[in-house]
Amino acid sequence: MEKIVAATQNKGKIREIDEITSKLGFSVISREEAGVPEDFDTDETGTTFEENSQMKAEDIMRITGMSAVADDSGLVVDALGGEPGVYSARYAGEDHDDAANRKLVLQRMEGVPEEERTARFVCVVTLVRPDGSKTVCRGTVEGHIIEEERGENGFGYDPIFVPEGYDRTFAEMTAEEKNGISHRGNALKALEEKLGNI
Repeated sequence: MEKIVAATQNKGKIREIDEITSKLGFSVISREEAGVPEDFDTDETGTTFEENSQMKAEDIMRITGMSAVADDSGLVVDALGGEPGVYSARYAGEDHDDAANRKLVLQRMEGVPEEERTARFVCVVTLVRPDGSKTVCRGTVEGHIIEEERGENGFGYDPIFVPEGYDRTFAEMTAEEKNGISHRGNALKALEEKLGNI
């Protein structure tokens, strides 16, 4: 089983990536297990999910000498002009958490009618290998922003996002249900297809 290093330190993301890529014959290990210094962080200066994802994967691959997988993902809300977008993780400021980010989105969406609350989660996964090969895949899931948080599962913006065709938020779904339709699941399925054709 080929070991790949996950560039993220988000345990929720690592779990989702591992659950999906294990079927491809990959064993995902954490940055810590690969010996990446705890305080190392990629400066995410990209203006697109693709740019940030590639930067993170290449940095971890250079440090470890191993294949690395990185994702950059976020919530794109139409009524907010595409925000929070690539700034999803730090929307309420660098020193704020997921709860503060969700609260800010809900505040800015106050008074927006239901039909205009459309949004999507976007995820771009990049796998880079020491031989220089690179595979980039994008996944999305359409949905809408509700007016108050619901659910205890998931992370990030999951409690305020209801995917199209469902009446439950991502945070009200099991990990298996969410992975079956999520942006990250869709990006990793695309990765599976691409790798299966190599």
